[in-house]
Amino acid sequence: MELIDNYVISPVVKYMSATNMRCRVNQHLSGMRRDDGTILSYVTNSNERARHITLIDPDKQSPDTASDRACVAIDSGSSMIFVGGSTDTPDEIVHATCVAIQEGLELRAFAASQSPDGDESKWQVPVGLFPGGSHALSPAADAITFMMLMNSTDRRFLVGEQVRGAPYLDKYGVDALPTGYLVCHPGGKVGEVGSADLLMPDDMDLVKAYSLTAAMYGFKLLYLEAGSGAENQVNPELIRAARTTKGLTILVGGGIRTPEQAKLAADAGADWIVTGTLTEDATDLTDLGSKISAICSALND
Repeated sequence: MELIDNYVISPVVKYMSATNMRCRVNQHLSGMRRDDGTILSYVTNSNERARHITLIDPDKQSPDTASDRACVAIDSGSSMIFVGGSTDTPDEIVHATCVAIQEGLELRAFAASQSPDGDESKWQVPVGLFPGGSHALSPAADAITFMMLMNSTDRRFLVGEQVRGAPYLDKYGVDALPTGYLVCHPGGKVGEVGSADLLMPDDMDLVKAYSLTAAMYGFKLLYLEAGSGAENQVNPELIRAARTTKGLTILVGGGIRTPEQAKLAADAGADWIVTGTLTEDATDLTDLGSKISAICSALND
């Protein structure tokens, strides 16, 4: 391991050319970028319907399996891939997973470009980091949810990890998505590790205050999280309360496994629905495709 700009860089990342990596990724995304040419504009672009993000945890599958699952997810209607989740996954694994997913998407985009009926733009979606900390980064990602865990009682998750990771992200040109992150009951592992003062299902006034704070800080995204594998999803009333604050794109994740649950969150005001455990619980790729397709169809209704 080597220290670069006060950040620990693993050997697999150390020898990568930032210019070559970004050229490859920018070529992959050239058809998707819009407005000011950033991933942020794609994520915050107002849409008549909620969109779906598939979260891939690199600690729970090999890079090749992650790539296969990500490609099935996009083929089934997902509009973005997040890589992350586990709190202790080293950057070598995160990086290998991002590279594998990018390569899988590029191969399918190329195949589509060679077919008269192919839709190359279908595969031009961003791969974003959803990190457990500054140890889980990769220059192969297009963007990162640069988050403040707003209801944490630990300075590390309010600003500490962000300070450690920022020089690395700047060096490799990974787009930052300024995100206020709120962990709601039941919270799960992320609530425990992040020392979160959990938002309870009836904390509508408090989530409104948090959403106003996020907007005043200049955050563009607000992520309401119930925790990976949560038994219950975020209370739709909390989503509605957050939705009243203008200028925020709302992401909701945790505990969403069915089309009905996804539609409930979307109808309450979520712009993006994030699912991860659903991907891991699928029996095979066909089952995964069916589940994601059903959720995306529900969001289109």
